[in-house]
Amino acid sequence: MDRRFLEMTRAPYEDKRPVKTVEQELIATALPYWETEAAIVRRFFKSKPAREDHIFWLKAQLWKELHPVDGYFTGLQKELNDLVASFSEIDKTIGRHDYHSLLEQLTQEFNHYVRLADVLEYLLGRRVSAEDTFQLAQEKKLGELRRSYTNSGSPVDKAAVLVTEGGGARMFREGRKLGGGRLERMIANAMNVVYQDEKNHYKKAAREAARAVRNQQDLARMKKAVREVSLQRVYMRNEMFKEPLTSQEITTRLFSRAPD
Repeated sequence: MDRRFLEMTRAPYEDKRPVKTVEQELIATALPYWETEAAIVRRFFKSKPAREDHIFWLKAQLWKELHPVDGYFTGLQKELNDLVASFSEIDKTIGRHDYHSLLEQLTQEFNHYVRLADVLEYLLGRRVSAEDTFQLAQEKKLGELRRSYTNSGSPVDKAAVLVTEGGGARMFREGRKLGGGRLERMIANAMNVVYQDEKNHYKKAAREAARAVRNQQDLARMKKAVREVSLQRVYMRNEMFKEPLTSQEITTRLFSRAPD
């Protein structure tokens, strides 16, 4: 979920390269990693996963929906509290359009949790709660890595994290294609809702990140951060879906973009 673009540092680009070109380079840097996430999801669903496997990835994804850890969005409850606290500042220190945008983003994010939690509830045959979710080891590493960049004090590092967020919605792009029985239709419908909300977020993120780039050194630094965070996203997604790709397959895809 793209967050608080107005907080980004907007620095003039000192090189002759157009900002649009920088956007395209950032997207191209992340794209192999996003498509590897997509391959993980495709492989998982093609394997005809067991009920327990579906429960596993849903619990892990629901944790992510409740506890975003990208350094911009720090959890639904905290963000809601912050919005309530800043209500009196509308059209003072925060514009009404910006405030409304934040409200819409929060509503979308919670709806993603609702849709996926409905699927988990169907599988478990009982009411679910936040206690049914869990954080996986690779997700914890991803959160720590993201925070190390967003808290580094560098606007370039912080912008790089924004580019990586959501993995280009590739997981949801693949999940919305799922066909089959009731369970598969429920998953596909939930995935489609998320995909429609997030499919263009990476474009906005790249546009904002490009504004933090002033020269070639900044661009190189940002690309390095994008690659590092995106690689950890791949490991996170592979763990979530019970490692359908081997380490060798991941390496091959990232460096040769091998087909399915």
